[in-house]
Amino acid sequence: MSKDISRIIEGWDYKLGQISVRKIRGDDGKEKIQMRVDLGVLQMETEGRPDGKRPHNKESFFEYYLSQLEEYKAKKRLTNDFVLNDEACEKLYKEAIQYYQRYLSLFYLKEYQGVIRDTERNLKAHSFAIDYTTSEKYKALFIEAIPYIIMMNTKAKALLKQEEEHYDEALREIKRGTEKIGEFFRNYSQPKMIEDSKEIKSLRELAKQIQKSSPLTELKRLKIELTEAIRREDFEKAALLRDRIKQIENRDL
Repeated sequence: MSKDISRIIEGWDYKLGQISVRKIRGDDGKEKIQMRVDLGVLQMETEGRPDGKRPHNKESFFEYYLSQLEEYKAKKRLTNDFVLNDEACEKLYKEAIQYYQRYLSLFYLKEYQGVIRDTERNLKAHSFAIDYTTSEKYKALFIEAIPYIIMMNTKAKALLKQEEEHYDEALREIKRGTEKIGEFFRNYSQPKMIEDSKEIKSLRELAKQIQKSSPLTELKRLKIELTEAIRREDFEKAALLRDRIKQIENRDL
C-alpha cells in the first residue's frame, strides 16, 4: 500500500489564513475529521483523544493525572503538595492543542455540541494544570488560553440556540460568556484587559449578528413602538420605551 498522501489531498488546496476541514469515513468504518494544513493534512478522531491514543489506558493524559491526584488524596488525605512536574505539564499542554484543533474544526463544520464538549474539557484541564503546577512558564501558558476557550465555548452555545430559533437565549449565553471572561481577568488582577479583550469584542459582534438575523424580538418591537411614539409626539411613552430598551440592551450585552 502506498504511503504517499498526494492522492488524499489532490484537489484540496491549502489556502493561507483559511481553515479548511472535512469529515471522511476511515478504513475502520468510523468518521474522522481532517484539517488541511500547509504540508499535508491532520486527521482526528471524533470521540476521545483526537489522535486515538489512550495514555496509561486512560482517555487522555488529563484523565490519567486526575486519577493520580485521586490516588494521592486517598493516601495522603490532602492535595496541597500534589505537583505536576514540567514533563506532565508539557504532555497536558500538547494534548490540549489536539483538542483545540478538533474543536476549531468542529466549529467550522457547525457541529456545536462537539465544540462545547471539547472546550469544556480543555477548560477543566487548564484549570487543573494551573492549580497544580509550580512552573510559572506553564502556568502562564495555560492561563493565557482561557479567555479564548471561554469565547469558543460561548459562541458554540449561542449559535446552537440560534439554530433552535431561541434568539433571546442565544444573547443570554453571550452575556454569560462575556461576564465569565471579565471575571477571569479580574481574578488574575488584569481588569484593564476587559476593555481591550479581543474575545469580548468578538462575542459582542456575534450578538449584533444574531440580533440582526432574528425575527421580531422584544427589543425590535420596542424600537418600532418608539419610532411610532415619536412620530405621534407621545413623548411620555417614548421616554418609557427608551428606558425599557436600555434595560434590555444592558441585560443582553
